[in-house]
Amino acid sequence: MKSFVALCVLFVASVCVARPDDHYTDKYDNVNLDEILSNKRLLGPYIKCALDQGKCAPDAKELKDHIKDALETECSKCTDTQKDGTRRVIKHLINNEEESWNELAAKYDPDRKYAAKYEKELREVKGER
Repeated sequence: MKSFVALCVLFVASVCVARPDDHYTDKYDNVNLDEILSNKRLLGPYIKCALDQGKCAPDAKELKDHIKDALETECSKCTDTQKDGTRRVIKHLINNEEESWNELAAKYDPDRKYAAKYEKELREVKGER
């Protein structure tokens, strides 16, 4: 379940390159997720990068390169900050960017092995927040 969390890190540049201690770099752990998630102009390029529909900034490219590994290892190389951040991003995508969420899930989780778990856990009932 924690593995799909890494997918959303892609959009906020929280996970990049493996460090010698076998964790992803924490270089981007201080990214302002609220600013990115509240601004479609900022979020859009991360989504397009992940979907191979646009250019990737260096941080986004490196993140995209680690999605498969993070999925397969349940984000075992993620820092606690990255795990928390990716849950926030996934929740935002599920509840506010459903079309993008579905496209990303189709690309990185075609069997919806991870997506279904997160949807059940993080989907907000309309009218509740």
